[in-house]
Amino acid sequence: MKHLYPLLFFICLYPVAIFAQVDSTNNQTDSLRTDSLKPKPRLIKIKDSTRIDDASIFQAGNLRLKDSLHLIDSLRLVRQAADSLQKKLAERQLPVQSLKEGEKKIFSGKEYLFYYLIFLLILFGLLRRAFAKYFYDLFRVFFKTTLKQRQTQEQLLQSALASVLMNSFFVLSAGLYVNFLLQYFQLVISDNFWVQYIYCAGALAAIYLVKYIGLKITGWLFNVSNATDSYIFIVFIINKMLGILLLPFLLVLAFSTEPLYSSAMLISWVGIALLLIYRFILSYGAVRKEVKLNSFHFILYILGFEVVPQLLIYKLLLVTF
Repeated sequence: MKHLYPLLFFICLYPVAIFAQVDSTNNQTDSLRTDSLKPKPRLIKIKDSTRIDDASIFQAGNLRLKDSLHLIDSLRLVRQAADSLQKKLAERQLPVQSLKEGEKKIFSGKEYLFYYLIFLLILFGLLRRAFAKYFYDLFRVFFKTTLKQRQTQEQLLQSALASVLMNSFFVLSAGLYVNFLLQYFQLVISDNFWVQYIYCAGALAAIYLVKYIGLKITGWLFNVSNATDSYIFIVFIINKMLGILLLPFLLVLAFSTEPLYSSAMLISWVGIALLLIYRFILSYGAVRKEVKLNSFHFILYILGFEVVPQLLIYKLLLVTF
């Protein structure tokens, strides 16, 4: 009996141990099944960025080649455009003289003409400032704004220095205008501009000096000194006004080009013609007060002593030059 109890206890415990083992084996098989059914993780292939295939290298090389060709073409076009622009500018610009160190630059433009015109303007300003009363009476007589014409004329005649200086100013300005006039009609006396100017100014001075002496002699011979003096006075008054009138035209003619040059020349002709007509009217009125003179005889005098000598001088220039 003592050995029976342990045997019964062993028999009772044996099925429990068997079932426990079966359950453990079942659990292991289930865990293995679930593990086998789970999806396997995918391996991500990491590409090496430092490795470049041959196709990409070839495409990059083609792109670089195309870009370089486009750049060369654009540079070539820019260079051609720059060369053409430089040629056009070189054709339009004046030749520039290359100066070495210590070499003196020689001006060949109109610098001296500019300085001379400045001198004429300063001279006129000084005369206007120094002889203000003379200029005032000169304009009063010219425009006939005073009733005391005779008294004003005597005052002008008494100012001998101012009269001589204004006559000299007329010779300087009118001589320069005649020089431009000869160049306009292509009647070149000398290739040097200033030599030709000296000829023109000297010719004007000689013409009016001969006229002055001739009128004085004529008045003394025919006992009409008052008439000749009045005529001389009017002639030189108009000359002084003409010298002042020509100043702005000289500035335009010196530095202008066509068509402004021709327009200024034409306007100056109109102004000179009006002054000459005004001079003839004043002269006829002054001479007729002193001498019984027919208008026809006065016209003959104007044609014989004013117009014909000018035409003869013009004809001489055409034949000579």
